[in-house]
Amino acid sequence: MLIAQFSRLDAAAVLTTLLAWFATTHLIENPPKNRPSVSRLMAFYRQEWMVHYVERNVRVFDAQIMGNLRQSTAFFASSSMIAIGGLVALIGNTDQIAGVTKDLTQTAEPEFVLELKLVLILVFIGNAFLKFVWSHRLFGYCAVLMAAVPNDANHPAALSRAQKAGAINITASRSFNRGIRAIYFGLAAAAWLLGPIMLMLGVCVTVIVLGRREFASQSRAVLLQEPR
Repeated sequence: MLIAQFSRLDAAAVLTTLLAWFATTHLIENPPKNRPSVSRLMAFYRQEWMVHYVERNVRVFDAQIMGNLRQSTAFFASSSMIAIGGLVALIGNTDQIAGVTKDLTQTAEPEFVLELKLVLILVFIGNAFLKFVWSHRLFGYCAVLMAAVPNDANHPAALSRAQKAGAINITASRSFNRGIRAIYFGLAAAAWLLGPIMLMLGVCVTVIVLGRREFASQSRAVLLQEPR
């Protein structure tokens, strides 16, 4: 069987990668109450943005911010499409990458093995593309809701519509962040071309980097600072 060409260590490495992906996402989006993640802290400020948005008569700045957010998601979605196209082309022609892996690992792997390793990367990049596309659409919904907020702060529908826009904004950012994390793990999955040990090492580095940025970064310390 073709699958027999993979060792138990390969299976353990792939399983570890997937578990780390899901566990990291769960921890970042559902952090302990006494140690919120940067994503959770930013969700609070996104909601606060919409609350203060109601009181602003001139909303050009808010529209510019929303436009920048949509441009970011569009950029990453386009980049993911290019990466997907490159991976699909590479899966159909693994000769060049086979030479590189042989030079680095001193072992020649069958074409099927290399293709399946590239498929793992493709899974992560494909997931990232879908998340970015959905995030782009949600930011569009948020823009429409923001436009529907009356300029009169005392209007009975003003605050409720702004809160809806805030909730959609948070959902869009959550999808965007999931896409970014998928790219991180896609890069880690590329290490599998050098062997299962390198894959697990790449996953460990990815988890450490994501954990530090969400729970021990300078930006998090700034967000937690209280006004003097």
